[in-house]
Amino acid sequence: MANNKQGGLFVGFFRVGIFGFGGGPSSIPLVHKEVVEHYKWMSDEEFSDVLALGNAMPGPIATKMAGYIGYRVGGVLGMINAVFATTFPSVVAMIVMLMALNAYRDVAWVNGMSQAVVPVVGVLLAVLTWDFVKKSKTAFGWGVAIALIIGSFVLLEIAGLHPAILILGILLYALIFGGKRGAEK
Repeated sequence: MANNKQGGLFVGFFRVGIFGFGGGPSSIPLVHKEVVEHYKWMSDEEFSDVLALGNAMPGPIATKMAGYIGYRVGGVLGMINAVFATTFPSVVAMIVMLMALNAYRDVAWVNGMSQAVVPVVGVLLAVLTWDFVKKSKTAFGWGVAIALIIGSFVLLEIAGLHPAILILGILLYALIFGGKRGAEK
């Protein structure tokens, strides 16, 4: 059973590493697909918590999530396995692609290919965002969910607040007032 988990960790996070074109944010929907939907190692709520905490810490989100999920599923070996499976394809692809891009950087189709990926990543992120909006509605109702979305947008985009500060503030609020709310129920 342990080898099956290690194999699953490697395959799941290798797919994330191979298909997560565009960096960490584009990998998040792929990690969700593997971890929550395919292997069912976490629920949507647990995944949301890991994503929020991962975003609050420095460093690449895909490797942080791979490390934590790998550790949770397969211990220290699982952590090493998942991080390796996530990063190895990117390292190899980066070396090969940079050599190719450097050799063919003036060819129009090479430039078009790299630009064509941007809208696809945008759609992947929009689908994941909509899933989180629906979950927020379920947890808080539309009024609170929309207020949190608008408030977050204003703080991040207009006021220029760093996302980690916003996430940390929300976590502190939940720690301080979440227990009182739960005790009242």
